[in-house]
Amino acid sequence: MFCIYVSIEMEKQEKDDSYSHILKYTGLFGGVQGLNILVGVVRNKLVAMILGPDGMGLASLFNSTIKLFSDSTNLGISMSAVKNISEAIDAGHEARVSEAVRLIRSWSLFTALLGMLLCVVLSPLLSEWTFAWGNHTLHFVFLSPVVALTAITGGETAILKGARQLRKLAIVSVYSMLFALVCSVPIYYFFGQSGIVPSLVLVALAQCVTTIAYSYRLYRPSFSFSSDYIRRGEGMIRLGIAFVLAGILGSGAEFVLRSYLNHTGELYTVGLYSAGYVMTMTYAGMVFSAMETDYFPRLSGIKTLGHRLNETVNHQIEVSLLLVSPLLAFFMVAQPILLPLLYSGKFMPVIGMMKVAVLAMYFRALALPVEYIALSRGDSRGYLFLETVYDVAFVLLVIVGYEHRGLLGTGIGLAAAGVVNLLAVLCYARWKYAYRPGAPVRLYALLQLPLGAATCLSTFVLHGAAYWVAGLLLSLASLAVSMSILRSKTNLWNALREKAGRRLRRMGKGGSGD
Repeated sequence: MFCIYVSIEMEKQEKDDSYSHILKYTGLFGGVQGLNILVGVVRNKLVAMILGPDGMGLASLFNSTIKLFSDSTNLGISMSAVKNISEAIDAGHEARVSEAVRLIRSWSLFTALLGMLLCVVLSPLLSEWTFAWGNHTLHFVFLSPVVALTAITGGETAILKGARQLRKLAIVSVYSMLFALVCSVPIYYFFGQSGIVPSLVLVALAQCVTTIAYSYRLYRPSFSFSSDYIRRGEGMIRLGIAFVLAGILGSGAEFVLRSYLNHTGELYTVGLYSAGYVMTMTYAGMVFSAMETDYFPRLSGIKTLGHRLNETVNHQIEVSLLLVSPLLAFFMVAQPILLPLLYSGKFMPVIGMMKVAVLAMYFRALALPVEYIALSRGDSRGYLFLETVYDVAFVLLVIVGYEHRGLLGTGIGLAAAGVVNLLAVLCYARWKYAYRPGAPVRLYALLQLPLGAATCLSTFVLHGAAYWVAGLLLSLASLAVSMSILRSKTNLWNALREKAGRRLRRMGKGGSGD
């Protein structure tokens, strides 16, 4: 009887630790992402004041072109390599870990040199495709080191992720964004548009050096370029290429949609849609940043299908949904304040689209942890299939929505695409991996989704004081539900209270001795 009791207590403690771990690191990387966005807003404001619209446009064109080129030549190693290192670490063989690290670094260096060389060779074409005026070939030649530095940084970041060095990753992220602010603003101030290319190179170099400083301290630098050794990375490269193709499909879907809006509407419509999309899908989605950093390596370390994998996925869904739901509710209510603050009053026509589009993030909280199963199993075809289904649904539903309801219809289309994606992901995971959503997942979805829908509806039908009272009450209700459940499932609340108590006692002792 005692053994049974101990077993039950240990199982309960493991579950508590699992929930606490997810909550802790989701909060950590969500906070880092929030800080990143805040620093980015400050940096963009300062750069906009210094460079003006023309300079901002020039920097955006350089940045987006080099990013697209880099993403297309790095073979997705920054994502696929996480699985390799995580599996090696969970196996507990030091030699296998060293082998995986050497393989990742060798492939990263190879793609870095290849990407930089291709950028130099294709610079005339990049200049012609990107700009309708002037010859910017030399600019792209000077930007080619950014491609190499980004590939190396991606490989080292994958090693830190796979090794679950989460605090180090958070520190690297903070240092990188602070350096980007401190470095780029003075360069733009003194050199104007001439400082754009040097600034991009210096920021990429700083990020690479900072990441290497932590990664090389963990695993000493080692490389091998023999043909037999390089061939061992074929599985990693296949998964990485699928990730690259999925990214290209996503970029292509966005390009098709924005081109359609530009032709059927006008450039003003594209600007409104872009602003609404960024605020809804990027800013509101910052809580999902912990998925790739913490959850994916843990999921990759689980070798077999079954109870443990299902439990890990379900725990991640539960915490993600409980964390994001109150944030989304408050975000919907606060949009009349946030939109003019982050952009300007000229963007207010997009507010209806944003309110409905936020509902898509609820479905993303349910679908995203399940989507990572395919990546963690190395199922490149399955991952690419699911991404294709979403991209096609995204383009078709948003276009249909715009045809019937204008900008508001694009928000409805985004929400509908989220539903299609969720259904496709659940059906595929059930068939391929025998995944089943747990009873808590279904219960929390039944609690939070109606609250989110009610909050969205209230923002449309109510005005004035009633708008704020009803919206805040519904948001607080969502927060109360999440806090109550998370408090019952984790020991984090008690740990924070004990830590605060110890700190207060130390302060009291220090005060009494003065």
